Amino acid sequence: MLIKSDVQQVKQRYGIIGNNQALNRAIDVALQVASTDLSVLITGESGVGKETFPQIIHQNSPRKHGKYIPVNCGAIPDGTIDSELFGHEKGSFTGALTDRKGYFEEADGGTIFLDEVGELPIPTQARLLRVLETGEFIKVGASKVLKTNVRIVAATNVNLAQAVTEGKFREDLYYRLNMVPIQMPPLRERGDDIVLLFRKFASDCADKYRMPAIKLDEEARQLLLTYRWPGNVRELKNVTERISIIEEGRDITANILQQYLPNLQVEKYPVLVKKENEQKIFNSEREILYQVLFDMRNDVNELKKLVHEIMGGNVQVPVADNTYPHAHPIHASIQEVEPEEEETLSLEDVEKEMIRKALEKHNGKRKNAATDLKISERTLYRKIKEYKLE
Repeated sequence: MLIKSDVQQVKQRYGIIGNNQALNRAIDVALQVASTDLSVLITGESGVGKETFPQIIHQNSPRKHGKYIPVNCGAIPDGTIDSELFGHEKGSFTGALTDRKGYFEEADGGTIFLDEVGELPIPTQARLLRVLETGEFIKVGASKVLKTNVRIVAATNVNLAQAVTEGKFREDLYYRLNMVPIQMPPLRERGDDIVLLFRKFASDCADKYRMPAIKLDEEARQLLLTYRWPGNVRELKNVTERISIIEEGRDITANILQQYLPNLQVEKYPVLVKKENEQKIFNSEREILYQVLFDMRNDVNELKKLVHEIMGGNVQVPVADNTYPHAHPIHASIQEVEPEEEETLSLEDVEKEMIRKALEKHNGKRKNAATDLKISERTLYRKIKEYKLE
């Protein structure tokens, strides 16, 4: 496939590795929309590199000499996010000792990148919608309407359309943000780009620590290509750097590589392979884990039923013979065993238990627990309150 010269230049400037068609398309759309003031919504799984695209849009726009302010909406507590975005006046709340400008006032004439926009509280979403529609906002504790001229680029790893259906995200705001959608492909769908990225990260690590770069044999290369990479490019970089530093040998086999792929066992569960009429789309790796747990529980229950049928004489089983002198007929030892009541496990129970264990593992440190669970601190805080784990 012929790559446009401007797309190739962007790759070189921002260090983007790969020739995947979906990736090239995303860069092309970013360049086309850069010269406008249209809002852009970048979607894709966590770790795919969404944060590079707002910079591409800003630097190729008429606003490139204005400020570029990235904001992680998921890392700001609910109680302070309005103040952070729109500013506040002195005395508007406890601790507001002076007037403060918000990001929208600071970025006037420039670009704001709202990362994890799906984590915004509903009241803040209403304020953001007003900025998008009229360019107006009001500081916390003030009554004066201020104007701003800001380009908004947002990103999310959640399904906003589903969030709208569930009442967690405003529909009108969704359509205002999604005027130009850019979809980033997950790493597992980028084919040979995975190998190119591995070589790049291995080379960078070798230069940084002054050592020879690691190399994969063919079997390890195939494993690299077939692994799902739930953490995407971020996980690949982490794995490459760990292997480079820890392994003494520079030739990496599949046996060595699989020791650094903690989620590899998930791929072995047949529950993830559905028949054509049973296909299910998973929105996150956690959903896959939940489904694995549910199906494993179902398998256990089916096994219990089978044992009960055997005990009732409904299934023929081999009778002990002289080949194994210590063996006894199965009915002699299990006739009195009663089947256990079928256990059920709700999604909430699984999620609550995972959060509880993550908090215990990190001694109550929510930031570390959130990172371990691959969710934002805001989401973890909300779940802790919901499940009364405080």
